Amino acid sequence: MTRARGLAMLLAIVVPVLCWAAKNDSEQTAELRFVVVRQENQKPIRNASVVLHRLDKDGRQRDTMQLKTDSEGKASIDGMPYGRLRVQVIAPRLQTFGEDYQIQQPTMDFRIELKAPKDQLSIY
Repeated sequence: MTRARGLAMLLAIVVPVLCWAAKNDSEQTAELRFVVVRQENQKPIRNASVVLHRLDKDGRQRDTMQLKTDSEGKASIDGMPYGRLRVQVIAPRLQTFGEDYQIQQPTMDFRIELKAPKDQLSIY
């Protein structure tokens, strides 16, 4: 990876986080900590995408942010405003996880277990 491309990728992650935090200074915020593992053996999943969608009062997605898990399957964010949040976790060769949560306390821990895909049946 070139240095410029690496810097562009870093800015694509950091700038939205800083803007999100700056515009929400007056709101109560939480630290969210995620651990993503394989359901069958509880091993951590590296580089899983943890996609966070803030939801408005009607359940529509407003802001979106993406985190990546580290080698221990962990990812975290501090400064997440209280309110409704949709969490999606995506990893290659595993079923996508998705669930909505109400963020209403200073610290929240999430343990997400991804399942292997189910066998597909075909009549052909």
